[in-house]
Amino acid sequence: MNSQVKKPKAPRIITGLDELKTLIGNEVAVSDWLLIDQARIEAFADVTEDHQWIHLDVERCARESPYKAPIAHGYLILSLIPMLFETSLRIDGLAMTVNYGLDRVRLPAPVISGQRIRGHLALEKLDEVKGGMQAHWTVSIEVENGDKPACVAQMLARYTPASNQH
Repeated sequence: MNSQVKKPKAPRIITGLDELKTLIGNEVAVSDWLLIDQARIEAFADVTEDHQWIHLDVERCARESPYKAPIAHGYLILSLIPMLFETSLRIDGLAMTVNYGLDRVRLPAPVISGQRIRGHLALEKLDEVKGGMQAHWTVSIEVENGDKPACVAQMLARYTPASNQH
């Protein structure tokens, strides 16, 4: 077995909404590093039909781009937030989780093809809503060896507790 291959860490487990309430104002989880390679960037371009040269044309980027290599689409990095959550955090005792949207998104720094990112998940507040709770998360996506995050987003999630939980 290749000693360079690292087994992903297990997600942090929160035992329910009562425990989640105790974490308001704190960073709750940090994901593993994720490589953003050219194959992922090209697949995203094909799915979204966004084939701008700054994402795909390696030779032109080397000549004309200030980054000297292709960069990931900002929406690609944003779209990885659910996966970063799923791999780093699990909340037990829920019947359902619903993505309720975003309040604010900023893309302060590019992700250059071949760089790695990871997500930092901080719980800002929880509000009671009909049928459950609404969480306000700040997600900061760090670029390995970067000065600024690639993405900072305020994400809303709605949690419906399992019927046996109060």
